[in-house]
Amino acid sequence: MDWISSRIKGDIWIWLVVFALSLFSILAVYSATGALAYQKYNGNTSILVFKHATMVVSGLILMYIAHRINYRYYSGIAKLMLFIAIPLLLYTLFFGSNINEAKRWITIPIINQTFQTSDWAKLALIMFLARELTKRQERIKDFKTGFLPIFSSVILVFLLIAPANLSTALMIFGTSILILLIGRVSFRQILIVCMAGALVLTGIVLLGPRRETYKSRIASFIHPEKSDPDKAYQANHAQMAIATGGLFGKGPGRSMERNYLPQAYSDFIFAIIIEEWGLLAGLILVFLYLFLLYRCIKIITRSPKAFGALLATGLSFSLVIQALANMAVASHLLPVTGVSLPLVSMGGTSILFTSMAFGIILSVSREVEQEKNMNEEGGEIGIA
Repeated sequence: MDWISSRIKGDIWIWLVVFALSLFSILAVYSATGALAYQKYNGNTSILVFKHATMVVSGLILMYIAHRINYRYYSGIAKLMLFIAIPLLLYTLFFGSNINEAKRWITIPIINQTFQTSDWAKLALIMFLARELTKRQERIKDFKTGFLPIFSSVILVFLLIAPANLSTALMIFGTSILILLIGRVSFRQILIVCMAGALVLTGIVLLGPRRETYKSRIASFIHPEKSDPDKAYQANHAQMAIATGGLFGKGPGRSMERNYLPQAYSDFIFAIIIEEWGLLAGLILVFLYLFLLYRCIKIITRSPKAFGALLATGLSFSLVIQALANMAVASHLLPVTGVSLPLVSMGGTSILFTSMAFGIILSVSREVEQEKNMNEEGGEIGIA
């Protein structure tokens, strides 16, 4: 135990929740990939769960490495990451792999692994905003030198992600507004960002390449009884999974709806979890994410540096908002989107980026703990 505690730093509760979600993920994905295994591997689910478990373990290793790095280092690479993100998003928008009628991914050569560039862009933008708000605090009210670089980065990333992945773009935009509020940007400037974002949103919804998809999803959400059954197919089967799960579920591996839901192992894994493990398991998942947010808020309030507080704020809220949005879609509280459940849904690079985000949060927590210990030791020396 001493060896582990000497190497694993930061909030121990966040570590425990991440481990719990990772274990939950492996069990849920193993059960939810039955239909996919028959389509691709003659029913051999072991291949898929092994691939997923490999990514989960790789994510935990990446999380460990990220938490050992001083969080101030991320300020130094934030601008570079954003500069890389912009051409990646442009390439994805025009030449990305078309999966489920959306260009959200690029395929990495040789390993043939898809990579969702919005994950990189989200991480880069949050780092950049935390850095710029910290450095430009004294001149943030100056539009040209203080506010314009921040404003342009938020709108540009939103504009490049929204045409193919509007739900993710909206969550990133909302997280950015939250960071601006905490970063003491004036309400007038935040209003300018919101108005610009609203114009971009209106243009994409009315004129974008996926405008018919948005209309049909909203129509099937508002009036499911009048909508085309094919359009409401996923939402209907997700509701059936939740409705038949009851309090304790049908039991592991006994889901029926996993055979009908095309994204049972990713976008709608929450519905499959409730069907097999019951409403109680669903409530436990909700609690775990809210508890994560609570622990992150404690880190934010204790962080002595503005950059650390803003960085932890952006990363923690973006992950929890994504989790709540995914669960709301599965429960038919929101229209269908392409948002996965962080650390639980089956995914490749998304697991790695989520793990890295938690690693950075833990890096901030580690520095907070070290500073607290130094202050306590200094106080003891002073008393002595």
